[in-house]
Amino acid sequence: MSLAILLQAAEEAPKNKFGLIEALNEGGPISWSIFVVLVIMSIGSFYILFTKLLEQNKVMKQAQQVRAGFWRANSLKEGAAKLDKNSAYRQLVDDGIEADAQHGLLTDPVEAHDWLHGAMSRSENSINNKLAGGLSFLATVGATAPFVGLLGTVIGIYSALIKIGIAGQASIDAVAGPVGEALIMTAIGLFVAVPAVLAYNWLQARNKSIARSLAAFSNDVLGYISSDGKVKPAAPAAAPARPAAAPAQPAPAAKK
Repeated sequence: MSLAILLQAAEEAPKNKFGLIEALNEGGPISWSIFVVLVIMSIGSFYILFTKLLEQNKVMKQAQQVRAGFWRANSLKEGAAKLDKNSAYRQLVDDGIEADAQHGLLTDPVEAHDWLHGAMSRSENSINNKLAGGLSFLATVGATAPFVGLLGTVIGIYSALIKIGIAGQASIDAVAGPVGEALIMTAIGLFVAVPAVLAYNWLQARNKSIARSLAAFSNDVLGYISSDGKVKPAAPAAAPARPAAAPAQPAPAAKK
């Protein structure tokens, strides 16, 4: 008997008519368009985050490769041959070698240091600009997504109030439901903006670290070229070789 009463009460309980889909339907095509824009912003933000992380990790591994054995080489060309073909650090070396060769072809007397420094700076800037590509999208999403969501909320509230006014219902339950579900759009805007801002700041900090590493390496290459190889960083000491295992001693013969 009690079970039947509970089932009947559950059937008679008012169903929840509010939610995301209902909020979008309340606002009409404009709310749906704003929702699609926010989804595109979110997908684009995460795409840029993961692709830039992979790109930055690749450059950081190249820096480890440079520290491990580049300055052990007898020349810049020999050291560049040890680096990956598409390495950012190899690009700096190749551009420095090319600038050094081009300086002798100049008819207008230009200080060799200034010419090389300008060439290395251009090479650094091209690498840094490539790493910074897409970050402006994250900054734009972080700055505008809350306002885009707020626009959806305003439109949803406006549409709900118009319908309530036409119906002539001004009770709390008639107003709170549509207005409350319209606020979902503001929440969606914040969910899109916060990850974009965090990703932008994190990627920017990593790019600054990479830029410092590139600048230090570029300065070392410039010093090497300007001094004809007399000035270069000390190569890290090689890891000591492990001692060979001692041969096994034969077992003593058993006494008779």
